[in-house]
Amino acid sequence: MGLKPSSQDTLICSVPKDWDIASFDELFNISAGGDVDPNSSSKEQDESHPYPIYSNSTKNRGLYGYCSYADNPAHSITITARGTLGVATYRDSDYTAVGRVLVLDPKKSIAGPFITEYINNRVSFAVESTGVPQLTAPQIGSYFLALPPYFEQREIATVLEDLNRLIHKLDQLIAKKQDLKQAVAQQLLAGRIRLPGFENEWRTKPLATLVTIRNEKTLPASVDVSTLCVELDHLGQNNGRLLKDSTAAYSKSTKYRFRAGDVLFGRLRSYLRKYWHADRDGICSTEIWPMVVDSKQIDSRFLFAVVQSDQFINAASKSYGTHMPRADWGILKNLDIRLPPIHEQRAITTVLSEMDSEIVAFESQCNKTSYLKQAMLQELLTGSTRLVEPETSHA
Repeated sequence: MGLKPSSQDTLICSVPKDWDIASFDELFNISAGGDVDPNSSSKEQDESHPYPIYSNSTKNRGLYGYCSYADNPAHSITITARGTLGVATYRDSDYTAVGRVLVLDPKKSIAGPFITEYINNRVSFAVESTGVPQLTAPQIGSYFLALPPYFEQREIATVLEDLNRLIHKLDQLIAKKQDLKQAVAQQLLAGRIRLPGFENEWRTKPLATLVTIRNEKTLPASVDVSTLCVELDHLGQNNGRLLKDSTAAYSKSTKYRFRAGDVLFGRLRSYLRKYWHADRDGICSTEIWPMVVDSKQIDSRFLFAVVQSDQFINAASKSYGTHMPRADWGILKNLDIRLPPIHEQRAITTVLSEMDSEIVAFESQCNKTSYLKQAMLQELLTGSTRLVEPETSHA
């Protein structure tokens, strides 16, 4: 890991003998971002403003805008130095740096992508200031890094960049699949497109004629300790998943009972889009509505699709309470729901379920690739695994 001077001996003993130990000051000219001339900048990139402006933010890799000039060279590295500390980003083109971001301009030949991964995964900067956490050039200058020979740096960087590209492509594919599923769901639920073989007329009915809230309150102590207990923070945001399995043994406050097939909807800050189609019985926070369907009129999976729609979320967001807004059943119960016959409802939910399964499969692949990268980082950045023989790396 990146260490202070007093710990240099520890670092030397923990890496291969042919690796170098160097401080940030030895490797880089370190400077802070400055001010940008408003007359020379733009929110959009064009011929007059070709150079990106990077700030201290981690959002969108710190992109702040575009500039007519560049004051930092390609192949340097930026590090966030205020708030979220120590996030390094490799910059492959000339740019301008603004604000509290620090710029590392190499003094010697290094593989920038390798150094970036090393900083992000092996260097832990100590917070030496009170108030808002921040880093300065003198602070990070005294930290040490362990560097394999340049050729091996490039080999390691190539492997990790290939994994990063794969992860990025999977992330993009997942986002596209999610957008497609949302678009298809909106069209199917509104009846604007019909699945083959379905022609019957749809009805429009108020939600309260189709759904009730299961108002069965209980204390966790009155149920088996192994009973599933769902809190609001156990529900994924905008993905309809249960993120955590907890039990009644870990809760004391009053809960609602729910049954398998109920649709759980987070009524507190409903714009967060927290919902789950229960696959077993349990208890849940009273900030969650267990919604029970009239199965003769509406399939519970169809209701689960409905609660994910913009129409439902917008109605649920007409809430009461300023600081802790909660959905108002008095408003929501009058929401008109377009309702196809049961057999068409089930066909629609089958299509949406298959799209969800495809998204889950890509997410699983992305997670496995991320885990593989983390395992490889541990091996490659410590020298435990070598991509080239030590004598070759000196060539």
